[in-house]
Amino acid sequence: MILSLATFAACSTNKTDETKTDTMKSASADSTKRDTLSYPYTAQYSNKFEIGDPNNSMNVLKLYKDWDNNTIDNSKNAFADSIQMVFSDGSALSGSRDSVFNVVKKMRSTLGTITSDLVAWTPLRSTDKNEDWVSVWYTEHRTAPNGKVDSSYYQETWRLTNGKVDRFYQYEQKVPGRKNKIF
Repeated sequence: MILSLATFAACSTNKTDETKTDTMKSASADSTKRDTLSYPYTAQYSNKFEIGDPNNSMNVLKLYKDWDNNTIDNSKNAFADSIQMVFSDGSALSGSRDSVFNVVKKMRSTLGTITSDLVAWTPLRSTDKNEDWVSVWYTEHRTAPNGKVDSSYYQETWRLTNGKVDRFYQYEQKVPGRKNKIF
């Protein structure tokens, strides 16, 4: 009986090891794929991206949580000494962390209640530029102090240098007048 259990355990372990090995081979095969396509356009910035550090996503997601909770003072140290932000309406902020942060803080204090429904996020690394980015897709629901309710879909791109945000781009689409969520 002991021999049977030992044999069974050995077979189970080998099966698990084979599965892990197959998964590792598959992942390895995927990572060695090379882009050999001839695209009809040349990327102005880069088309050489790989999945980046998930800690960068965590840093950015904490910013969203502080934005929703109106506790953005908690996020100040997540930003680099110099920041450039470009918003969906075409406005931009650029300057020292303190000056940009003060403007953003004043803006947030006027917005009322905010809830963000995050759809997806991806940490990216531009291999030819040696830069880290996080791309986020979400729906923001706002209730203004006067009670007006509004929602928008956003796609935002954050650049992090040494783990701190130094650049931000925002794209927005108003949610159509229906109550159903798309995602």
